[in-house]
Amino acid sequence: MQNIDLLFLLLGAVLVLAMHAGFAFLELGTVRHKNQVNALSKILTDFSISAIAYFFVGYYISYGQHFFHIGPTLAADHGYNLMRCFFLLTFAAAIPAIISGGIAERAKMRSQAIATLLLVALIYPLFEGMIWNGNYGLQGWLERTFGASFHDFAGSVVVHAMGGWIALAAVLLLGPRYGRYKKDGRISAHPPSSIPFLALGSWILIVGWFGFNVMSAQRLDAISGLVAINSLMAMVGGTLAANMVGKNDPGFLHNGPLAGLVAICAGSDIVHPVGALVIGMSAGVIFVKLFTYTQNKLKIDDVLGVWPLHGVCGAFGGIAVGIFGQQWLGGLGGVSFISQCIGTILAIAIAMGGGFAVYGILKATMGIRLSQEEEFRGADLSIHRITANSEDNIF
Repeated sequence: MQNIDLLFLLLGAVLVLAMHAGFAFLELGTVRHKNQVNALSKILTDFSISAIAYFFVGYYISYGQHFFHIGPTLAADHGYNLMRCFFLLTFAAAIPAIISGGIAERAKMRSQAIATLLLVALIYPLFEGMIWNGNYGLQGWLERTFGASFHDFAGSVVVHAMGGWIALAAVLLLGPRYGRYKKDGRISAHPPSSIPFLALGSWILIVGWFGFNVMSAQRLDAISGLVAINSLMAMVGGTLAANMVGKNDPGFLHNGPLAGLVAICAGSDIVHPVGALVIGMSAGVIFVKLFTYTQNKLKIDDVLGVWPLHGVCGAFGGIAVGIFGQQWLGGLGGVSFISQCIGTILAIAIAMGGGFAVYGILKATMGIRLSQEEEFRGADLSIHRITANSEDNIF
């Protein structure tokens, strides 16, 4: 059975790894043409740094296990612990991938690399271990006090809300792209460079998400069709709601399923499929309305809308478990609305505190954004000295 579980984790890790291609193409399709190369480069670089940070530090902080052992020890049980680390580090690497979309088109790549190292090694594992490994006694206290611990099966809060709220801190410290908001109050439109690439990124994420959710069971005998169908219902609910509220805008349409999937992660193992559909539809509406309000009213230049999509929809998903997970709404029960609220608020506090600390220190020491001239030329030429299409290169 150990070998089968090992294969199960491997397939899950590969599916979640593939999601990072989705993050890359979603960002590539959304940013302007002069920043497409940078979008692809950031995601791969950040994933590589995340793997190092989590393998050597983050996994130990979360689960108290390290890999400074001799070969026979590491290979025990066919290296099951190593495979589990591989699976979970693909989740950890989603944090900088989420942030990347918010800070696109004006962030320094070297500063972001250092931020990725610190966030994945220290900030994210702190909360991950607290929720998924029972560190620091929080889960035990919630269970004793409110009858149930904080429930987050696949990371609505642990992964997505954390990433989204850290991204908000980074976006606020960076400030908007030059020329985005005019002094006279007008907003300069920065339309997506490629709807086909944006759609491709969305589809890759949708497919990989079934590894993210279903395989969070981490054992073959714990796999559940309920998780699969709930993920599907939330995905289609988010799609239809975002398309309707977004008035057929393809950007909203292709982010709608992601909003639904973000929100259902936490309760995909215990809510009723109808509840999952409602959660997904609600998340689709939340994303469209909040993205528009954030960009137009608050004038927060979150390029891909990662705070509404991951931060707010993730927090909504965490709280929604405390409602739709109840037996009287068709759920499996065993959840506490108060515990869900406390866990979600704590995640936001840690994410915002960690985000402001990491990006604030980097801003004060080495800077975190490109110069106005570099941003005008585009990150592709300014950082990578090449554009997405060879005929556009300037030598």
